Order: sequence, then structure tokens, then C-alpha cells
Amino acid sequence: MVEFTEDSTWGKLPTGWLYKEVAAVAVDSRDNVYVFNRGEHPMIVFDRSGRFLRSWGEDMFTKAHGLHIGPDDSLYCTDEGDHTVRKCTPEGKILLQIGLPKQPSAHMSGKPFNRCTHTALSSNGDIFVSDGYGNACVHKYTAGGKYLTSWGKPGVEPGSFNVPHNIVCDEEDRIYVADRENHRIQIFDAAGRYISQWNNLHRPCALCLSRATPSQIIVGEVGPTMPVNIRTPNLGPRISILDREGGVVVRYGAGVPGRGVGKFIAPHGVAADSRGDIYVGEVVVASWPKYYPDTPIPNDITLLRKLVRQPDS
Repeated sequence: MVEFTEDSTWGKLPTGWLYKEVAAVAVDSRDNVYVFNRGEHPMIVFDRSGRFLRSWGEDMFTKAHGLHIGPDDSLYCTDEGDHTVRKCTPEGKILLQIGLPKQPSAHMSGKPFNRCTHTALSSNGDIFVSDGYGNACVHKYTAGGKYLTSWGKPGVEPGSFNVPHNIVCDEEDRIYVADRENHRIQIFDAAGRYISQWNNLHRPCALCLSRATPSQIIVGEVGPTMPVNIRTPNLGPRISILDREGGVVVRYGAGVPGRGVGKFIAPHGVAADSRGDIYVGEVVVASWPKYYPDTPIPNDITLLRKLVRQPDS
């Protein structure tokens, strides 16, 4: 049985700093944790113990959204606000940029990018970009940023999307796309051919692979926000770990939105380190007023969690 406890003291920010929203989290080969957020310091780096190391990106990003770390510890930063993907060193030097800042493609045109959401890498370094708010597709590039192909369109059929919000690629080059508003994860091969889908999810928002062999799929599910089901239990928000067949290994979370241990507002980014601990970043601006309409968002709200994996029982 997999169990987690929360470390509520992990990752103390410098005095006066705020995340505002934590859009994405990623962990490098040394278990350093990169927190891509929408505050004044967009990329904040901690070591595994939670000690602050550095920040960067203050004049680089418009609206943080997705973050992936490659095998060489390069960071692929998806900026929803200016429609770009930037490959950066761990210290913040830009190595590659895909997309033209503040020049989006036409809405739902299928052309890159219109409010892109996340990236994934294949075993040979090809870059896959989910283009999920102003488009409904996935784009594929070479490691050097040369455009190769795209697939997907708005809809509910296999291979179509309704907010492709996150994307990961496993060691066999299968592509997993969090098709958020279709309540499913769709799986493709590296050429974009549909393989299958998993449907036992509620608004899958965040994705990452564990470092186990074979890897497991860690999913951040966002809860309901419609008046008719906003207080319905067992829908989320929560963290789910799935095996490679889509079966549920474990779910963590109360199943209803809230503050405190075991509860989430909107888990938007997830990452796992070498020991199986999970880091969860949350965005709250859109969801908070629906859950707490008469209460301003508190400055001390927890937007970054560390879930410490306990020894298997």
C-alpha cells in the first residue's frame, strides 16, 4: 500500500516573497526542485531539503504555465501568456525559443501556438507541445526546434481534445495527454497515432512520470466548479497515481476542495523526485471564488506541497 504524509515546513520562501500561483513544478537529476510561478520571481529553486538556492526569470516570462526538465537538466518552460516555449539552463540562460512572443496563431487554427500549456521529450529529444487554451492540438518539433507535425482538433472523439492541458512521454515514447475538459488521458505513439484512453479521472490537469521502473503516471485532478456538483465528494481535487494500464494505484486527497492537510484547491503541476516524494503546485485565482465566494484569497495560502512517500507496507 502506497501512503504519503505532508511536510508542511518544506520550501520556505525569502521574506516578503509570494508565489501568487504555482503553475508547474519539476525536479532535476540532483533532486533540486524548480517552482515555476506567477509571482515576481517566476523560477524559484530549492534543494531537496527545501533550502532556497536561487531565482531567475524576472524579465523573461509573461504567464508561467508548464515546466519539464530534460535528461541533461535543461528546463523547457511553457509561457501561456506570450505563446512560447523556452529551453533554459538551470541558471536561466535561454538555449532555444519556439514561438514568437506575443504573436499567437489564430484561435483554434491548429497552428502553433495559441496559449500553449506544456512540453514533453521523446527518447531522441523530439519536443512535443500541448497547445491547449487557444488551440486543441499537439505539435512536434526536433530537438533543435524545427517544426515536424501537429495532430488534434476540438472535439470529443479519439484524437480530438477539449483543453489539452499537460503532456508527458514515457520511456517507450508513448505520449500521454491530459485532455482536461474531456475528463480523460489520451495516449498516442510518437507519430501522433491514437492508441487508447483512460477515463477514470476528473479534469486531469497535471501530469508527470514517477522514477520507478516501469514508471507510473502521477495525475493532478481538478475538482468540480459548477453549482450543481461543486460540493459533490469523490471528484477531486486530488492526486492520483496510475499504473501503465491506467489502473489506480492510490489516490491522495479528501475528494472535496478545501484547505489543510489532505485537501487541495486546484493541483496544477506535479513532479516526483528520486525517492518517490511528490511536489504539488496549485493555482487558486480562478477556483477560489467559486469555493469561497465571500472570502479573499489569503496571502498565507499553501500553494506548494511536498508529499513524502512512506515505506511500502
